Amino acid sequence: MTAFTDFDGYLFRQGTHRRLYENLGAHPDGTGWRFAVWAPNARQVAVVGDFNGWNGTTHRLHSRSDDTGVWEGRVDGAQAGQRYKFRIVDGSGRHVDKADPFAFATELPPRTASVLAHVDYRWRDDDWMARRTARQAKAAPMTIYEVHLGSWRRDPADPTRQLSYGEIAPALAAYAGDMGFTHVELLPVTEHPFYGSWGYQTTAYFAPTARYGAPQDFMALVDTLHAHDIGVILDWVPSHFPNDEHGLAQFDGTHLYEHVDPRQGFHPEWKSCIFNYGRNEVRAFLVSSAMFWLDRYHVDGLRVDAVASMLYLDYARRPGEWIPNAHGGRENLDAVAFLRELNDAVAASFPAVCTIAEESTAWPQVSRPTAQGGLGFALKWNMGWMNDTLAYFHRDPVHRRYHHDQIRFSLWYAFNENFVLPLSHDEVVHGKGSLIGKMPGDAWQRFANLRVLLGYMWAHPGKKLLFMGGEFAQVREWNHEESLDWHLAKLPRHAGVQAWVRDLNGTLAAHPALHADDFTSAGFSWVRHDDAAQSVLSFLRHDPQGSPPVLVVCNMTPVPRDGYRVGVPQGGRWHEILNSDAGTYGGSGRGNLGGVTAEAVAAHGHAQSLSLAVPPLACLFLVPMP
Repeated sequence: MTAFTDFDGYLFRQGTHRRLYENLGAHPDGTGWRFAVWAPNARQVAVVGDFNGWNGTTHRLHSRSDDTGVWEGRVDGAQAGQRYKFRIVDGSGRHVDKADPFAFATELPPRTASVLAHVDYRWRDDDWMARRTARQAKAAPMTIYEVHLGSWRRDPADPTRQLSYGEIAPALAAYAGDMGFTHVELLPVTEHPFYGSWGYQTTAYFAPTARYGAPQDFMALVDTLHAHDIGVILDWVPSHFPNDEHGLAQFDGTHLYEHVDPRQGFHPEWKSCIFNYGRNEVRAFLVSSAMFWLDRYHVDGLRVDAVASMLYLDYARRPGEWIPNAHGGRENLDAVAFLRELNDAVAASFPAVCTIAEESTAWPQVSRPTAQGGLGFALKWNMGWMNDTLAYFHRDPVHRRYHHDQIRFSLWYAFNENFVLPLSHDEVVHGKGSLIGKMPGDAWQRFANLRVLLGYMWAHPGKKLLFMGGEFAQVREWNHEESLDWHLAKLPRHAGVQAWVRDLNGTLAAHPALHADDFTSAGFSWVRHDDAAQSVLSFLRHDPQGSPPVLVVCNMTPVPRDGYRVGVPQGGRWHEILNSDAGTYGGSGRGNLGGVTAEAVAAHGHAQSLSLAVPPLACLFLVPMP
């Protein structure tokens, strides 16, 4: 532990301390452990735990003589693995035992104590870290596999038993690697008392959940994924926290981390507390949490949850239930400043890391640099694309001709931000059904619809995210209490979807036109977007460096379109590199026998064109042969 110095106190009060985890919390110190906690309004603070029989008089902490509000002390003989809390006596004389806000480990929920833990680890990912900048560049392919660790797989011999980090690591790395995903995104692993919150009700911002093992076990999971050339993104939740008594709420008897006024400090939808982003020490706490996972756990990206709830003071509130900002507006200026500060801090210390905003409104410049007035995120989830696309595919194909604008509308704003296209966990819970369950028609049509949806998604500008189970057409809605239905992947139609996703990932990585320019209009051009009558879309993806373009044609109906003409920018032979209707994917086997030769027939602004056999409910990818 680095002692909490006067300079640390200065930075803390200014809100510019970026690595508070080195000073606050519990750290080994010779033959014991040193403790430090921020509780400026406490009358008395003691550390209690296994090392003193949970006696509140044995190891009282001392308040620093400065005005930081930090209490410090040392416990000789304390050892790693022992449990502890801070016993805080507030101004009224009431005492409560609080978990350490900076704890590196916790005991297994529902128990709530912090645990003395080291966070040292011998990393073996030098090769990955050296290549990470290139692997996470905007021009690099990015396909993200979103995973909830507690329900991805469970023990086949005992389906109620969750696998440990160590058991999950080799299986997840091998599977994601085989499927061709470039990244795994984990639903929050920060400790959370209620398993059913999926991690989004965090109480320990510096500790991986004990449900699956110790800190080093989670480090080994990250290390293993890196060894398989897979980046790791963590969901991170600075938007709110639960009001459990052992947690951050009213930490020292006052509203320390959260706003006092419930119109600012209480979330009406989630029944949780909202951080006070205007308080310097709170901003330093949150930024330090982000930096901790990047520093000590080698995490490659942070997906920041519920950004919209942070940006708007009236989020989920009725008139009269919120307080306008200093200018009378609904924007949370403190939260805006915090997000910019967060992204600038990450960019300065970890330039290869990407931050991703889950932001569901039209807030401008979310993924633009702060120097240009943006929020500074690298990427933003495209919630509009997700909503429109799923609504379109939910329709019976006979009606899609009347909703053609819904499927093509996303291209009007596709380059306003650096978008990720998400088909996430939120779309397969709470009665929404699975992806395959949303598809209309008989069994054959449902699977064909899902394949064309995924093909359209992979061809569309933007990085890709798919929640676990979607890649093999999980039938049941996601249940966090059970494993995915892996037996389905052995059935032909499900195995076909799985093979389709694997080949989509491989094709996207192999063809720069599909990933090198996801964020400007130079990487995309329509061939024909106005064929509502036949519900067919055709477009080209382009590589600014000049590699061959990719032609994509999507037929959104079960009617085959033979002799379908599309203009192309060059003549010669065009190779059909992917066809979702191929028999290997569970399709009918219709197609173009491997390729088509361009004809000197002008169409759609091009001097050359192809006459294609477009299968029913299918997506074709074609490239010109050299």
